[in-house]
Amino acid sequence: MKPGRVIGRVVCSQKYHTFKGERLLVVQPTDWDNNDAGDPIVCTDAVGSGAGEFIFYVESREAAVATGDKLPPSDAAICGIIDGVDMEASS
Repeated sequence: MKPGRVIGRVVCSQKYHTFKGERLLVVQPTDWDNNDAGDPIVCTDAVGSGAGEFIFYVESREAAVATGDKLPPSDAAICGIIDGVDMEASS
């Protein structure tokens, strides 16, 4: 699980058949304090997240499984919307 923020969406006129009905969103990876951490990526959206939301996503095989039985060839999938993070300070 990795944190990120939705910063855009991808619109396709043609896409692989198992992507039909799936939303593709542009996600800015972040750290758990919501600070940018790396280059933006494209994720399938398994939870109905929207622009600007703080989310968590998975990558690799877990990304395909997150979207259900269709198993689209996806490298990353949004699996949850983060309402808040509460962590102890490390010493």
